[in-house]
Amino acid sequence: MSEARRGLLAMGTASCIWGLSPLLFRQLSAVAPGDVVAWRMLWTLVFFALVLGSRGRLGEIAALLRFSPLRVAGAAAMISTNWFVFVLAVQNGHAIQASLGYFIFPLVAVLLGAVVYRERLAAVQWIAVALAGLAVALLTLGLGVAPGIALILATTFGLYGLIKKGVRAGGMVSVAAEATLLAPLALFWLGGDLVSGRPLPSPGDMALLVLAGVVFTGVPLLLFSFAAQRLPMASVGLIQYLNPTLQFLVATLIFREFFTLWHAAAFGLIWLALALYSVSTLRAEAALRSSASSAGTSGTV
Repeated sequence: MSEARRGLLAMGTASCIWGLSPLLFRQLSAVAPGDVVAWRMLWTLVFFALVLGSRGRLGEIAALLRFSPLRVAGAAAMISTNWFVFVLAVQNGHAIQASLGYFIFPLVAVLLGAVVYRERLAAVQWIAVALAGLAVALLTLGLGVAPGIALILATTFGLYGLIKKGVRAGGMVSVAAEATLLAPLALFWLGGDLVSGRPLPSPGDMALLVLAGVVFTGVPLLLFSFAAQRLPMASVGLIQYLNPTLQFLVATLIFREFFTLWHAAAFGLIWLALALYSVSTLRAEAALRSSASSAGTSGTV
């Protein structure tokens, strides 16, 4: 199997795992969202500590925390908030809105890049962002309330990516550093449960929490890192749409959440926006490859 195909398989597997995660978190409805996030963070740390330790790379976590503590802290705050809101949404019957948030996220990331890093957007990309805004406005008008869950998930994940852009470390090391920073808070939170007399999760729930940290966080992040090294970023971005697509299908077909015409109209606009954005991204990447190829050819003459 070629490296590109291995990358495609890894990216597709990671996206499917994340996309099916609502099934796991719905099964953890007996565990409070804050507890789920705390245990998930701790088991993720254990997993990455074992992986990095086996490779003699534990020192990279300490180095990152020493040289970029504020960035790591900011990223940790964003991802923990994102996880909490996602778990809260799934446990309380709002998985459709959660999937909408991850559909909106790429467009929020583009907008943040334009505002913060002054990245220039093509006209098609601006149209895509405008369509996403129209979708949110339409859903707000139709339901009488803004899709707060979707907006929080898209914004926190967008800010997470923005902060991580300045972190000079691989995904595994940076996530391990974030988990290390949050581990004392997670232990303090869980300690509060013991003091207040709340019982520990049942053995079955604890097994699911281990899965949340290892199989639904650590493993897909390793697969994502593997794929990112072997695929063009445009391909990585397109395959990632499997994640919110599967979330949406789980919410509508398995959870049977209420899906109105307003939802249909909003999702239709989002999917149109993502199609425009994806085509624009693929064309831009093709143009870069063509330019690089031309430059290489001219250099050999």
